[in-house]
Amino acid sequence: MKIENNKVALINYTLTDTKGEKIDDSNGKPIAFLQGHNNLILGLENALKNKEVGDKFTTTILADDAYGETKEHLIQKNVPKEMFKGADKISIGMRFEAQSEQGLHSVVITEMTGEHVTVDGNHELAGLDLTFKVEVMGIRDATKEELEHGHAHGEGGYQH
Repeated sequence: MKIENNKVALINYTLTDTKGEKIDDSNGKPIAFLQGHNNLILGLENALKNKEVGDKFTTTILADDAYGETKEHLIQKNVPKEMFKGADKISIGMRFEAQSEQGLHSVVITEMTGEHVTVDGNHELAGLDLTFKVEVMGIRDATKEELEHGHAHGEGGYQH
């Protein structure tokens, strides 16, 4: 059986940046995903097409097919610190949920100067090319419920 749309695949992975620094891995606990339903970044989902159980490969996904390029309009400078009055102490790296006209967005504080901060609403991996070392551990047909929900259930998948 091959990984194709509407199949659930189980993979182990290690994610590194272009310098070889580890960003994340499945830590020996394979993750399940539903192919063709945007459960993974586009570049990795495309790289997994037609792979079979036991396949091992390494692929580098360019930023455009990963978390996108950094979008300058999602970086906001000179935000008054008083906007974070609910937090005891704010510091660089803290993540907050911010409300906008488009809804709730996650932002991280990237700079602090005097009474102002800079917040960045880009994904933390935006602008990065990513290298995945992958091993396909299993493939199966998706259940009707998984297809309806748009993601894998059970081992390595989402529990509901």
